[in-house]
Amino acid sequence: MSGPAMAGLCRALGRALPGRAVLCRALGRALPGRAVLCRSLGRALPGRAVLCRSLGRSLGRALPGRAVLGRSLCRAAARPGRVPEARPWCWGLALGLAVGVRPRAGGEADGGREEEPPPPRGFGAAVERSRDLLRRVKDEAGIPGIIVGVSVDGKEVWSEGLGYADVENRVLCKPETIMRIASISKCLTMMAVAKLWEEGKLDLDAPVQKYVPEFPEKVYEGEKVTITTRLLVSHLSGIRHYEKDIAKVKEEKEKANRALKPTKPHQDKEQREGKGIEKTDSAKARKEHEGETKGRNSKPGRRDKEFELEEYYLKEKFESVIESLKIFKNDPLFFKPGSQFLYSTYGFTLLSAVVERASGQKFTDYMLKMFRDLDMLSTVLDDNEAMIYNRARCYVYNKKGRLVNAPYVDNSYKWAGGGFLSSVGDLLKFGNALLYSYQAGQFKSSAGKLLPGYLKPGTVSMMWTPVPKTEVSWDRDGKYAMAWAVVEKQQLCGCCRQQRHYASHTGGAVGASSVLLILPEELGPGAGGAPPRGVIVTIVCNMQSVSLNGTALKIAREFDREKRAQCTG
Repeated sequence: MSGPAMAGLCRALGRALPGRAVLCRALGRALPGRAVLCRSLGRALPGRAVLCRSLGRSLGRALPGRAVLGRSLCRAAARPGRVPEARPWCWGLALGLAVGVRPRAGGEADGGREEEPPPPRGFGAAVERSRDLLRRVKDEAGIPGIIVGVSVDGKEVWSEGLGYADVENRVLCKPETIMRIASISKCLTMMAVAKLWEEGKLDLDAPVQKYVPEFPEKVYEGEKVTITTRLLVSHLSGIRHYEKDIAKVKEEKEKANRALKPTKPHQDKEQREGKGIEKTDSAKARKEHEGETKGRNSKPGRRDKEFELEEYYLKEKFESVIESLKIFKNDPLFFKPGSQFLYSTYGFTLLSAVVERASGQKFTDYMLKMFRDLDMLSTVLDDNEAMIYNRARCYVYNKKGRLVNAPYVDNSYKWAGGGFLSSVGDLLKFGNALLYSYQAGQFKSSAGKLLPGYLKPGTVSMMWTPVPKTEVSWDRDGKYAMAWAVVEKQQLCGCCRQQRHYASHTGGAVGASSVLLILPEELGPGAGGAPPRGVIVTIVCNMQSVSLNGTALKIAREFDREKRAQCTG
């Protein structure tokens, strides 16, 4: 029905059937997309107690999630009212139109269908394609609940939850749901390190013992060696990850290096151009990264070997980050610092002690203060005892392939490397703060009104500069930088794939997976407008061993493509 015809009908119904404000409000909430009609119907339907009670019960059964409407109809039925000049044809027409409006389809909700939020103006096509992609990933990996957030040029344009935050109690995921962000915690910790460095409170190249004398000086193959903060943030320190057996780690790294090493000159070219993917990926799948999935989604019943390591499931509560150093501080280094890459969450546990001493505050207090400064009010410690509203449950699949609650763990031993909870909204704020800082120096501010970023542009550029000898398991195009994986802009051949510059980090924890990806817009010097300019995507879910980086990149490209189309159209 056209807009003018609908408006005319509403006015006619309003004149024909006066009264009933309560029903008006109920219909307005219950039947989205028909606001004018709902207001008119609300004014239109007086009295008729039996009809109202019957309609309330019928709508409650026919339209799941319409409890407010049903209750309002019954309240309306209980109120005495007199019908002036009954016009039965209007009753039939009005009620037929009201009940005939169909709710929008979505995910499962209370045995029915969950409504999908309307797509944001200007990005409807990108939202539809991205939602379909996310549903495919959710179904393929058997994920109970997954949440996505997308920001374009500093504005949140889409956030949505699919599935359940709590399967047992049928609590749906929503944008405000809080989940474990796992190793994205490393990016948050790096922000604190960078701030302290800018303030002159932390020397990136000083031995860590300057700040943490409790950590013993190290010797490798009879030679005294130095571990610095700069080495810690790029996983070049030689400190172990969860695997304690040096022989196993070295054996796996040697196998991976042999598999990656080309036997003929043309093989290297093939791998760079996307051929020989199977061999490359199978080698990278063995790398010792914390919970990050090695290029594949989990399946019901599939168990990631990474999560068979016992230290993932520590239950001891540590009162301080200094106390948690006892887990690994006396263990030998796996290699000479600076010579090789080994992803290490324990390296970030040591880093948290450095931040604590450099800042003069307890590490957790310093981080929570930083979150307040960044307006990340939903980002908190993964504390089992605290009451945290909107916190989701975590899930795994057991050996029989059945969904079960994730085992109890206490993450106080690794706050800095994987111990925070957050929402997609907060992660988008964090990403925008970084992107603003990164781009602030590229914009002209004729009126002098451009505020400084949380960090200086040069600091973020340093953080996002790939470091030699590093590698990334979740993105074969990238290198590790300072607590971020970075892919640099590149195009090897004309009319071939163009590699965009972006930064990302994935996370894997017991019962959770996550990703945060920042795709900056390519700007020329003296750009107009204001930062941040680019697309930020974050995805969190309550299932472990799920690879989300590729999905986030596809979603970022969808929104970037639609943004470009709007600018040129």
